[in-house]
Amino acid sequence: MDGKTEDTIASPEGGEEKRETWGSFLGFVLKLVVAVLIFRSFFFSPFSIPSESMLPRLWNGDYLLASKWSYGYSRYSLPGEVPLIPGRILAQQPERGDVVIFKHPIDGTDYIKRVIALPGDTIEMRSGQLVLNGTPVPKTRIEDFMIPVSPNTPCAWGATPGKDADGGDVCRYMRYRETLPSGKTYEVLDFGMTPADNYGPAIVPEDRMFVMGDNRDNSQDSRFPAMPAGGVGLVPQANLVGKASVMMWSTDGSAEWIKPWTWFSAARWNRMGSGI
Repeated sequence: MDGKTEDTIASPEGGEEKRETWGSFLGFVLKLVVAVLIFRSFFFSPFSIPSESMLPRLWNGDYLLASKWSYGYSRYSLPGEVPLIPGRILAQQPERGDVVIFKHPIDGTDYIKRVIALPGDTIEMRSGQLVLNGTPVPKTRIEDFMIPVSPNTPCAWGATPGKDADGGDVCRYMRYRETLPSGKTYEVLDFGMTPADNYGPAIVPEDRMFVMGDNRDNSQDSRFPAMPAGGVGLVPQANLVGKASVMMWSTDGSAEWIKPWTWFSAARWNRMGSGI
């Protein structure tokens, strides 16, 4: 006999532990991915604001969370729009005044607007005055809206350039408060008379909704026919993705990846954590 015992051909010390460690790690990563997918599909999902169409409430560079359960679930709720949900389940109709995220009826991109009219409503714009079911929606002039000039917020054509109390450059806009019949109030901007200040009257069909941007003269919304990268027409409620809920981050666009300190100087800290 050569004197070898059974343990001389065993696996290297710690090999089994290493296999268990890698297996545990991969299992953890898989569980984490599944948890994130479930959270994003059925609870909350992040969205960013890429334009100024929802000023003064939402600014270009804002990042928000949208509740996914508010209006039910469809394939638009799932990452990659995987067609695993037939139609729209647990469907709920939005309320007038809700700020909603939906898929553009033509190009499928994410849009965010405010719901103004629902099925059966008659909607009209007369010289910039919103008229709902034959009754003008109260619109009250309030203090001008001022927003700091930044890479994300240059002055649009309807703005008056100015200075804030600290001497910083700002854009000044005429601001109004609208109040829907339900009592829901929100602020809108108005640049003056434009062709879109007259619309309708039109009756919202079943399963559709009429949406508008709060920045009335700088928004491609239901006043314009649906076309790629443009107006949205009367939006199918089946295209709803979620309800804008809370602000989680905001940046003025001046940050540079190679300069980490600018990540903090560009942040709009006073906008974070607020409800929508």
